[in-house]
Amino acid sequence: MYKQPIFLKPVFKERIWGGTKLKDVFDYDIPSSQTGECWGISAHPNGPSIIRNGPLEGKTLMEAWDQNRELFGGEEGDRFPLLIKILDADADLSVQVHPDDTYAKVHENGELGKTECWYVIDCEPGAELIYGHTADTKETLAKAIEDGEWDTLLKRVPIQKGDFFYVPSGTIHALGKGTLILETQQSSDTTYRVYDFDRTDDNGNKRELHVKPSIEVTTVPHRDFPTTRVCQEVEGLKNTQLVAETFFSVYEWKLCGTVERPAPEKYLLASVLEGSGNIVVDGIAHPFEKGSHFIIPATIGTYSISGGATLIVSHTP
Repeated sequence: MYKQPIFLKPVFKERIWGGTKLKDVFDYDIPSSQTGECWGISAHPNGPSIIRNGPLEGKTLMEAWDQNRELFGGEEGDRFPLLIKILDADADLSVQVHPDDTYAKVHENGELGKTECWYVIDCEPGAELIYGHTADTKETLAKAIEDGEWDTLLKRVPIQKGDFFYVPSGTIHALGKGTLILETQQSSDTTYRVYDFDRTDDNGNKRELHVKPSIEVTTVPHRDFPTTRVCQEVEGLKNTQLVAETFFSVYEWKLCGTVERPAPEKYLLASVLEGSGNIVVDGIAHPFEKGSHFIIPATIGTYSISGGATLIVSHTP
């Protein structure tokens, strides 16, 4: 089964901070001018991807995980572990933090925790993000939040295209206005908002905050997690490892020709950020283009990939 990549139909989420870049950059058919998220590879019940090709065409990725585990090398687990998104931050996101697995299991009805990472696809000049805080104890963190000392509490980091950040659970963070990123994360939809800039909806209502659980799950003091890029080059492909951590390994593939790839030891998740190309299996070409999201299943065997493209590729440990 599946001697071909598994292509997936994205799911889109409207957000108060969303915009139109998912259409402008990737030509997606978005639901409105406030579309903030493309769930490109998802088996989360809040937005499962639909398979577009092959014997399971029309099925969800959730169904494939439950019923066709051979595609994923027989990996164990009661749910597909990762979620791949593209986020368009047309306005500042709320300042937020995510729980780890242990806390989420108890407090979020068995949901996974949420460790994630960001690859900056593009950003406006002067764009920045919030990554971390200055509090040295839970008490000083709680007091700063209560007093609204955001300018001194929150750490702001300038960013540029191609930057990469690893964001483990417990890290206070927020994307800033004018940022387009690809996010690789645990398959979780749990977010605790610490602060939302006192924004209101059309009825004058502020969004719900989750201050108590935010303080409980935040890592204090903050820890930076610098990443080291490890690059391997073969003719036709520059493969840069961006991170290899507990929940995922993530790579940037710069494709500029044709390269033979061995049968994957694990299934791979891939999102195409630029360009186009083909995956060829047993002499049959399967084209991809900018905005494509697909899985190279463990059943595919040896394949070649050709073209001119930039992809973000990930797998579980």
